[in-house]
Amino acid sequence: MSRQLSMDTVRQNFWKEEYLREKMLRCEWHHKYGSLVKAKQKAKAAARLPLKLPTLPPKAPLSPPPTPKAVPSRASSPALEAPIQSEMYPVPPATRALLYEGISHDFQGRYRYLSTRKLDVPEKRYLFPITTNFTYGWQLGPPVKQELVSCKMCRIESFFRKNGAFSLLDPRDLAL
Repeated sequence: MSRQLSMDTVRQNFWKEEYLREKMLRCEWHHKYGSLVKAKQKAKAAARLPLKLPTLPPKAPLSPPPTPKAVPSRASSPALEAPIQSEMYPVPPATRALLYEGISHDFQGRYRYLSTRKLDVPEKRYLFPITTNFTYGWQLGPPVKQELVSCKMCRIESFFRKNGAFSLLDPRDLAL
């Protein structure tokens, strides 16, 4: 839509009146409905705030059951040392001491602690498999390194199909 260049005084006055009339309508609407809109906005903002839950008073720790003194003490296993709520065995003191030596930027501190902790098998870190994915690595044993004894061309020839992509499959190419 092109702009009309023939603006005379009558047309200018028309647009001036139209602009003022719209401005007055907006002011009247704001005067009439502005407080309702602000109240709705405040209600929506209050509904968006996170729900604050009440804090629970701390429970008194349960006293441990009395142990009979006639039973000789045995070497405690890591499972007995771990609290019931924890799903991991406690960290050995030597490994925990790595946390406080140096900073991660220098590959010490937290970085070194996590790398040494990662080297332990899951059975030594966790009491039981926490997720179903843990069952894949649980009691897997040490990794076995398999060396490729074939040459590069042998691998290439055995990898690619000999008959082409769209030809009938050769029975030797199918896995049983």
